[in-house]
Order: sequence, then C-alpha cells, then structure tokens
Amino acid sequence: MKKIFTLPILLRLILVFVLASTVINCTSEKFKESTDETLNITEFLKANEEYSSFLEILEITDYASFMNTYGTYTLFLPDNDAVAALLSDMGVSSLSDIPVDELQDLTKLHILEQTIKTTEFTDGKIAAPSLQGQFLITGASNKNGTSSITVNKTSNIISSNIEVGNGVIHVLDKVLRVADKTLAQTLDSDTSLTLFTEAVKATGWYDKLNLPVTYNTDSIPSYLTVIAQTNEAFADSGLNTLEDLKTRYSHLGDPLNPKDSLNLFVAYRILPGLNYLADLAVTPAVITKAPLEVITVKLALDTLLLNEETFNGVLEKGVALDRDKSDITASNGALHLVNENFFIKKRLPAPVYFDVADQPEFRQLSSVFRTPGAPGVYLKNSELSLVSWPDSQSLGYIAAAIGSSSQLDRAWHGDVIDLNRFRQGHLNPMTFTSPVIIKGQYKVWVSYRVNERSSAAAQVSVDGVALPRLINFREYGNTDLPERVLESQGYKRHIEPSTNRFNCRLMGIINIETTGTHNITLEAIQDSSNGNTWIDVIEFRPIDMDQLYPKFEAGGDGLIFE
Repeated sequence: MKKIFTLPILLRLILVFVLASTVINCTSEKFKESTDETLNITEFLKANEEYSSFLEILEITDYASFMNTYGTYTLFLPDNDAVAALLSDMGVSSLSDIPVDELQDLTKLHILEQTIKTTEFTDGKIAAPSLQGQFLITGASNKNGTSSITVNKTSNIISSNIEVGNGVIHVLDKVLRVADKTLAQTLDSDTSLTLFTEAVKATGWYDKLNLPVTYNTDSIPSYLTVIAQTNEAFADSGLNTLEDLKTRYSHLGDPLNPKDSLNLFVAYRILPGLNYLADLAVTPAVITKAPLEVITVKLALDTLLLNEETFNGVLEKGVALDRDKSDITASNGALHLVNENFFIKKRLPAPVYFDVADQPEFRQLSSVFRTPGAPGVYLKNSELSLVSWPDSQSLGYIAAAIGSSSQLDRAWHGDVIDLNRFRQGHLNPMTFTSPVIIKGQYKVWVSYRVNERSSAAAQVSVDGVALPRLINFREYGNTDLPERVLESQGYKRHIEPSTNRFNCRLMGIINIETTGTHNITLEAIQDSSNGNTWIDVIEFRPIDMDQLYPKFEAGGDGLIFE
C-alpha cells in the first residue's frame, strides 16, 4: 500500500482509471448474467419451445402479461405432450376450440401466489390454494422402480424447482383438471360407494351435497367434507342393501327425519368446512352435521384414526382413513374414504391444546408458518376468519429464529401470536374461535412469553362468561418451587425444558355446555401496555385430568409425558 502512494501522479491516475474500468466491466457482466438467468415465467416459456402450448393458453386467457410481472408464484407447467393429451381427451383439435372461461379456470388451477419448492411439499394438501381457489394435493408414487411426486393423484412432476425471476416452476406430464363434480355427483360416479350413495339419497342429504358453494354474510363458504364407506366396509358388518341399513339403523322408520338413526348415521359422516387430511391431522376433534356430535382424530405414525379413545384403561380402536383413496376434491368440498363401519360414539371431556398462532390464514403462508426465522406477518381483522377485534390494528404471527435472544423460539411449535400494545382501545378485546371442545367442565390455562412492557392485567372470557382470575403478561415464570406447589398457586411450567421467560396462568374453571367451537376473549383492563404481548397456548383440560402433564416440547411439536 505504501509503494502505491509514492508513484507519480500520472501513473496513479492511470491505475485509478484501470481499476474503475475493471469494476464497471465486472458489474456489467454480472448484471447481464443475472438477467439471462432470471427470466420471468412468460419469458421462460417463450425461450423453451417444449412449453409453447401452455404459453398459448396464457396468451388466449390474457395471463401472459400477468405471469411476466414481479411476484412470487409457483407454476405447475404442463409440457406440450400434456397439452396435446388434454386436447385428445376433450375431443378438440386446438386450444381455440375450448371456451375461454374454461381455459381461464384451468390456467388458474396451475398457479399459486406463493413460491413453493418440492422440499415444502407434504403428503397431502399444499397449504396455499391455487388462483382458481381449489387446493392441489401432492403425494409420492413408485412405478417400475422409479419414484416421482404426484399432483392431484393424476399428474407426475418430471422436472422441479426451476427458478425464474418471479417464482418457481414444476413441470407436469399431465394437465391438471378443475374438479367440476359436486360431492353428490362424485359419490354417484364411484361404483365402490353405491350403498353409501343410496343411504345419502334415502336420508335427503344427496340434495344438500349437490348444492354449489355459497358464502354467508361473513364470507365463509359452504364447503362440506364427506367421510364415505365402501360397499366392502358395509359387507364386513353384514350390511349389503339399503333395507339392511334401514333395519339396523332407522329406528323411526323414516330416514328423512333428522332424528332418525339412519339420518344421523349419514349426518355423522358429513363435516362442515373444507377438511383435507392435512387439516384433520392437526384437529383433535371435528364437528359433524349430526347435532352436537363430533369425531375425534388421532395421528398414529402416518395413519389418521377416527374415534380411537381409551376409556377406563381400555383401548377402543379407531377407524383408519384410507389415505390413498382420500383427499378427493369436489366442486363444493372434499371426500375421504374409510374401510370400516362406524357410528356415533359417546364423548367424554377431552383436553384441547389451542395453539392460537395456528390460524388458517397464517398456515397458508407456507414460507412463513412454523419456519424458524421467517419474517413476522401481520394481518388485519378482515383478513382472519377465526379472530376478531374492534379496531384497524394488525395481529402478528412470529416464528422465531432458533436460538433467538428473545427466546420466542422456546414456545410450543416455536411460534406465537403477537399483540403489539395490547391495551384499552388497541387490539382490545381480542376474540378467538376455539377448536372443538366437548361438553364438560374444564380448567383454562393461558401461557405466554413474558414482556415487562406488555399488559399488566387482562381478563379471559369464554362465550361471554368471565373467568375469575386476571393474567399479568409481565409476570415471570417460577422455576424454583416444586411443580405441585406452583400448581396450587394457579401457575405451572407448561414447556420443557422450562424457562422463566415463559409463564402459564390458571384462569379458572368453565362449564362447556355444548360440544362445538367456542369464543375465547382476552380483554386488557389497564391502559398501560406499550410493548408486545406474545401468547403461546390456551389449554382446556378436564377438571379430573392431570393439569401438569403432558407438557409441551419447547420449540417443537411434541408432547412430553411424565
């Protein structure tokens, strides 16, 4: 360095010029390479002749310019052979023979508004819906010793994770088709479900399963989910005809009567809402169309079991959902199959561990939801279907980076709901819709990450009934007292390994009078918060259950038993 400064002025100027030229040339070359390598989706299709047919679809539907703009998209891209096979299946000679509105629906089915690589796929529903509104289902297949990823059980991914300037592309060997049959029509078309379909018709449910999707005043769609039984499953129980079903189940002799046992038999297999296997796997119990009756769901390894319970130390085996034949999308819902007969089961109070951060809208953000260190997401009241509050402030979701100094990563699942300045007139009161809670008496616990600037006094209500104790979100957890002594004082250490940065407060006992979802309201009653309030889990534990165990795995998904 010293020698350079002793060079003549002219030589120094020459060196500066040469260095600057080198930097400019390098920068220009890098920019050029980056531009070449990051074509947006439409330009990528133009540059690759084997995808010219789908490019033509984009141009016909006016999506070509849209897919050339900035964004974070995922395109499931059928190659030319796949599009040619589509034309053959439809009996047309060119894309111009297909109505534009059908092509638009087909196009939107192949596009997601998030960048999702195959490493984020699960065996089941992709969290984000397609632009068309229907969800895509991924899985794995093995044919002739070759493994591949399937989409909607019909198409194989033949090339994946092609990065483009505005997202990622997965190439398909077959065009995805929009589900245009209703649940009723889907049942009718399956020859293995003829007896179940007869029962659906005899009880009047067929007409309800044949209705298009509508939206109520809260913009909630009328999707339904059906759990159907095969003819073989009925036969194994000695049921081969509709008359057999009426003899065993129709105690009033009138299947159209909602109180008739055969009507309830069918209603018990119909769930409100759009529930794919991925949704059921994280739902301990689901409401059915049989009044006040629920089905419990348990994940055992890779199998979903319905109504498997242990009563008085005796295991009552559950019924397994047929994974390979389930997750069938209909225009108005989803269809699953079971291979065993089952009926309404008497329910006893069961624990509910409500991870308040697990909201459907956050779950759909696959690049954020339970992704350690992902940027926090904040949504308005109108953007969340199961949470409400009176003002225009935003509710946050945080999945903390592993080992973060805030220790938010120690929460169950490593995520929390973030209420920034939760106080009177600000995000207050905050009301959550709970998962299904079975009728009974429960102790209610609320756990949180301590913040000395958060609300010092808040009240919890269930369905408008205020619980007797207040919660102070500034109060640190006790790590010294014996656990049973701590429990007697209305506190516990809910995560393992524990930390005083998290605390769990017993709010009181509530009598849940009806089985179903319920409103849980948190209301700050002091105007002193000037920081974040981070809530982890709200627990409903039957009063005769151990209140300390199981605990939650700090930063993980598991439960820890004594």
